[in-house]
Amino acid sequence: MKPINIENPWSLTKDQLLQQVSSSENGLSRKEAKVRLEFYGKNSLSTRDQASAFQILIGQYKNPILWILIVATLISAFLREWVDAAIILAIVLGSSLLSFYQEYTASTAAAKLRQRIQIKSKVTRGGQVIEIPAEEIVPGDIVVLCAGSLIPADGVILSSQDFYVNQSVMTGETYPVEKSPGVVTSSASMTERSNYAFMGTNVRSGNATILVVKTGSDTAFGQIAAKLVLKPPVTDFERGISQFGGLLTTTMLVIVLFVLGFNIIFGKPVIDSLLFAIALALGLSPQLLPAIVTVTLAKGSQTMAENGVIVRRLSSIENLGSMNVFCSDKTGTITQGVVHLDGAHDINGVDSEEVFKLAYLNSINETGLSNPLDEAVIVVKKLDVSDYKKIDEIPFDFVRKRLSIVVTNPEGKNLMVMKGAVEQVLEACIKVQDQNQEMPLDAHYKELLNKRFSDWSGRGFRVLGVASRWLPPQEDYTRLDEHDLIFQGFLLFFDPPKEGVIDTIRELDRRGVKLKIITGDNKQVTLHVAQTINLKVDGVLTGAEIDLMPDEALWNAAPKTNLFVEVDPNQKERIIHALQKRGFVVGYMGDGINDAPAIYAADVGISVDTAVDVAKEAADLVLLKTDLSVLNKGVEYGRNTFANTIKYIFITTSANFGNSLSMAGASLFLPFLPLLPTQILLTNFLTDIPSLNIGTDRVDSEMVASPTHWNIKYIRNFMLIFGAISSFFDFLTFGTLLLILHANEVQFHTGWFIESVLTELFVLFIMRTRKRFYQSMPSRSLLITTIVIAVITFSLPFIPLNTVLGFSPLPIQIMLVIVGITLTYVMVSELAKKYFFIHNQP
Repeated sequence: MKPINIENPWSLTKDQLLQQVSSSENGLSRKEAKVRLEFYGKNSLSTRDQASAFQILIGQYKNPILWILIVATLISAFLREWVDAAIILAIVLGSSLLSFYQEYTASTAAAKLRQRIQIKSKVTRGGQVIEIPAEEIVPGDIVVLCAGSLIPADGVILSSQDFYVNQSVMTGETYPVEKSPGVVTSSASMTERSNYAFMGTNVRSGNATILVVKTGSDTAFGQIAAKLVLKPPVTDFERGISQFGGLLTTTMLVIVLFVLGFNIIFGKPVIDSLLFAIALALGLSPQLLPAIVTVTLAKGSQTMAENGVIVRRLSSIENLGSMNVFCSDKTGTITQGVVHLDGAHDINGVDSEEVFKLAYLNSINETGLSNPLDEAVIVVKKLDVSDYKKIDEIPFDFVRKRLSIVVTNPEGKNLMVMKGAVEQVLEACIKVQDQNQEMPLDAHYKELLNKRFSDWSGRGFRVLGVASRWLPPQEDYTRLDEHDLIFQGFLLFFDPPKEGVIDTIRELDRRGVKLKIITGDNKQVTLHVAQTINLKVDGVLTGAEIDLMPDEALWNAAPKTNLFVEVDPNQKERIIHALQKRGFVVGYMGDGINDAPAIYAADVGISVDTAVDVAKEAADLVLLKTDLSVLNKGVEYGRNTFANTIKYIFITTSANFGNSLSMAGASLFLPFLPLLPTQILLTNFLTDIPSLNIGTDRVDSEMVASPTHWNIKYIRNFMLIFGAISSFFDFLTFGTLLLILHANEVQFHTGWFIESVLTELFVLFIMRTRKRFYQSMPSRSLLITTIVIAVITFSLPFIPLNTVLGFSPLPIQIMLVIVGITLTYVMVSELAKKYFFIHNQP
């Protein structure tokens, strides 16, 4: 098969294109499509592929300190210090392989969960319209598009009906542009290609069929993506980790330069001093932090999947923990989303079969954006409307807020039937149907209709208007024909609140997350829903009021308002940005094309599996069931992630920082190094093993009671206080071993090695909770690994390889002193922890 490579396809006619791609208006056969899929590959971009095992393994060695250690290993080998070289290399490899295993396992599990959410497209194969995963589309496919669809590949439009596309991702255009069949010049720019649809753009209204000419990385979007490495915005969590890394890097650099410089000045061996300084730096660096974050997030995503939530971007779990404002569409989230038609009434509020029949004709012939209102009309009862033939359709959009269908009746006359928001339908009307008479739509009738609309809305009904008009025959009909209609009556829909939503909202509020409803529905209906779910209304803003507000005014008003009504998609996005501008971490949940801009703009974008493509693609989290209660669990998982990450940081900044300071100071006056470089590395390796299980640890309820944020000053204060306590006990150990027990060099190394490992293991249990350590049980894996490492630590001086490691068995009095100092350190740290958390707030 030769590859299809059409130059300037927008400049060719339909017949020329079909011939060049060897396709027809009936589409490809399934057999041919399968052959082409194997030849062209999947219709996807490679820029966001899952990292391979090799890439994750190589990623473990991005830490420059590890590279310095590897160089030090080579130097030791060159100097024939084979034992030192072997021990250092073994510890470096062991540590990196352990981290790799954890990260790769977590990454693979997370990728499998994301694969459960696929964007699908409708294509014509062998004359039949079928739905397939978008990544299986090939050149020559005929793709059927409607409002809400993501355009899955580059293609030329074969047919369309009021087809408007948002292509701002490609061209930067603010407003949707109309696309239609035709031919444009070969030199046409992107914005001038009015017959061409780009991959990655989305359909705002109308419908169309396109002939796919380019897929995957061959598309215009793919070529741009190949040149750019598009990184998502830095989250608050990631920014905090970066700041913490900067704090430790600065501290680490000062200690290393200080130790190396003074040891060389005092005439100690250069290689030993270099290795000692590097080992100190490695001990202080939070080298396991990326692995712990990845493992914790992956575990959270797996747990959330078990509860019906697929995490598309792992970092969104962190943002869930920080979220303090949750914005939601009303339908399907606050309410059940299963809309029932309560009645079809004429303008006097009387049941009307004629109004229902008109609504039925409109709903059953609508082919654009699928919605529950049309389904609610169709399922009430089936009418025989086979004598009516559809002529044309003027699709729904979020500016007009109405949909018109043109049909021929049994007498051959053309009838326009309009259904939509009452206010927008009335704008197109000049008369009303009052029983058997057509009356002018004067002030009396406007007042009557508005009163009925307000009364029904206030009782919680969603109200649509129905209108009609006889039309002269013509080739096609457009929005310009939507005038001089006769208002026929009302449709009343009811969508009750979800069971349990009151408890969910109360629980979110208890966790410090405030709910705001942002909906296109009218004010009265939304107020009724808020009353039903016991949501205290702090303020109400309508779309019309928002339009009159400059951005600065909206920044001030948005935090004080929790009901935003009658808003369009652009206004939803403005509200999200306004809240973010005031420092809130904002979540948004929606399922329609009108929600997509807000979902994308939010810190945590949430959609559902039944949502339109563009909403799912914009979302960070996709719910397999539309249920607010799972968000409570999601918030908890996010805060657990943050809490477990902070635990690791507290441990690193207390024991490790204190030990590094102690060794740096001791190296200045001791006649030998406080610990050999290999012993420092072994200490780090052994204490890393329990730390990798912090991601699985239980979290106290107090630590997830409110939104969580980074506070570098708080962490710095913690590091200084507990680092000082750790250093004090280290120097106490030095003095006791040397001045009282008169330990020799090997005994000193052995004693302090045991004390260093034990204090770091025990401080893990102290710092993992704000309660007394015995009041909060750690996870089973954390407890078991800690006990195992403690046993190994006590055993090392007695195994046959002890001399290779630089250890020797200790006299009983030294062992008792080491255990006594360790237990005293634990008690002091416990008391200091209580004091610190009382007088310091994160």
